[in-house]
Amino acid sequence: MYAAAPPRPRRRLALALGALLAVLLAGCAEPGGSPVWQAGAGGGDTGAPVTSGPRPSGTPTGGKAVSLSATGDIIMGNAPNRLPANGGKGFFDSVTKALAADLVMGNLEEPLTVDTGTGKCGANSTRCFQFRAPPEYAAHLRDAGFDVLNQANNHGYDYGPKGYENTQKALERYDLAHTGAPDEITVVEVEGVTIAVAGFSSYVWSNSLVDVAEAKKVVAKAATMADLVVVQVHMGGEGADKTRVRPGTEMFLGENRGDPVKFSKAMIDAGADLIVGHGPHVLRGMEFYKGRLIAYSLGNFAGGGNSLSNAGRLGWGGVLKVSLRPDGTWAGGSFTSTYMNGAGKPTMDPDDRGLGLVKQLTRSDFPRTGARFDDAGKISPPAA
Repeated sequence: MYAAAPPRPRRRLALALGALLAVLLAGCAEPGGSPVWQAGAGGGDTGAPVTSGPRPSGTPTGGKAVSLSATGDIIMGNAPNRLPANGGKGFFDSVTKALAADLVMGNLEEPLTVDTGTGKCGANSTRCFQFRAPPEYAAHLRDAGFDVLNQANNHGYDYGPKGYENTQKALERYDLAHTGAPDEITVVEVEGVTIAVAGFSSYVWSNSLVDVAEAKKVVAKAATMADLVVVQVHMGGEGADKTRVRPGTEMFLGENRGDPVKFSKAMIDAGADLIVGHGPHVLRGMEFYKGRLIAYSLGNFAGGGNSLSNAGRLGWGGVLKVSLRPDGTWAGGSFTSTYMNGAGKPTMDPDDRGLGLVKQLTRSDFPRTGARFDDAGKISPPAA
């Protein structure tokens, strides 16, 4: 039986104590600071850039809700020969209005880099896929309204550590935040509410999806740093037949792609308020656990240069929009269907094929705990 989750007042206490400790240790802190900053959950040097500024202060229980939108996999093209026309200008024009929210997040499924000479696919490779787009393509993400891009996925290191670092620099150049490196927790502030975002996958260049105990430590740390915690996670097998969510570990090409159900619920137990899944390249169902939404996969959002197949359900994606109060309680949500057109651009879908599939999968996989959708895509928790 579904029951609305209570607010998490411990977060307010942890934030207040953290701010007090910072004052005691630093003596006198300078005012100001950036509304976007990043820190390592383990307290060490993660290699991730850290923007200086005060730790966020607590917010009252309840309060004004903030809106968060998220997408699945984003590939804008594959340099040098499979890039969209006109330098990618207007790549996201069809979906910009649907993306609009206080915080807009996406899963960046490719490095933004020059050729580093360390591509993962050798000359004689088969069934090996590597992607990259020019660094200046970060401007298209900014123009679409994105704020935070997740790098925790299987293509983050397609061009090695230098390509990964170049991607971070490209995003920062256009005032975009990134998340997903080991121990990296990205904190943003919107409308006076602080939101921590952490990315997970099964690869060594990210927070671990497979080591659930360690992942819980990252999320628990994030819960002391912000009012809301969002987990971005690249999990599950891949392919047109991978729409179903069942308990247990999922494998793909010999890789452990995690146990999506176990992982997602453990992260909520640790303090997460929203789980945004991607990785299977198809949409999956959504369920509520302790009042928090789990979107198991948002499918393919963009595959410029035909980098991703748009055949059938592989071409369907969508924009998830969620409104949460500062204490993590649900204030509303929606799912808007998109598809990848013949050029791989994300496009609004008047036929709502993605919504239809998500509704069907949710009813099948989560008959009691599944999200409820109306015909316009509005999301509600299941009735008690």
